[in-house]
Amino acid sequence: MMDGTVLTEVSAIVAAEREDELVAGFTELLRGGFPDGLVRTELLNGGGRWRIQTLWRDRAALDAMRNSGEPPAAPALFRKVGAEPVLEILAVAAAGGRS
Repeated sequence: MMDGTVLTEVSAIVAAEREDELVAGFTELLRGGFPDGLVRTELLNGGGRWRIQTLWRDRAALDAMRNSGEPPAAPALFRKVGAEPVLEILAVAAAGGRS
């Protein structure tokens, strides 16, 4: 098991005519800065389902963001484009890659 790193995946099916709005909204979110503990976030598209995956330093960082009083950005963005988001929280058991 890794050091408590968690990945959130918020996904939804977005109407084709709203996809550009979703991408623009995500790009705008990136310009707004990140909550403490957010390591990486990505907007992914595959098979008609869009996903925002976000890697968090640990569960405490995720919980702090969720308890901040501000609505979580990813679900709010999907709702803004008329899609109903589904949230999944995954513990990172092992990881690799290059820095």
